[in-house]
Amino acid sequence: MAEIKSPLGDADRKVAGEALQGALIDLLDLSLTAKQAHWNLIGRNFKVVHEHLDEVVDLARASADDVAERAVAIGVNPDGRSRTVADRTQLPQLDPGYLGDDKVVAQIADLLGQIIARFRERVAATDEPDPVTQDLLIGITAELEKQHWMFQAQV
Repeated sequence: MAEIKSPLGDADRKVAGEALQGALIDLLDLSLTAKQAHWNLIGRNFKVVHEHLDEVVDLARASADDVAERAVAIGVNPDGRSRTVADRTQLPQLDPGYLGDDKVVAQIADLLGQIIARFRERVAATDEPDPVTQDLLIGITAELEKQHWMFQAQV
């Protein structure tokens, strides 16, 4: 079976691969969490928050694909299996059942803040080993920060 040869040395590939895998877990769980909130949302601001959650889902899914494809491009196998996401996520889970819009807005703002902090650590970690991966992570971080701002403005 053929393997993808990495343009990076082993040590640099390891750092970049770990950053990308962590980002993948965050993004996949963010997409699932935002969709769960989207389906179970209730409250006076239902329509606005419901539609905004889909923006977060779309961002997370598209970014997860970019992250996974970057991992493969540097010779690292991404692992987005449901068991891996469930075992390795750092995001707190939403409560079951209906979720009030104000609570969802606050929780999503908090989750985005947690993810952004980890993305910024990954940006710093990939500065020397792989500026291309760093650039990808910077772009995703900017989009996450935009969503964070928009949710914080609703709190």
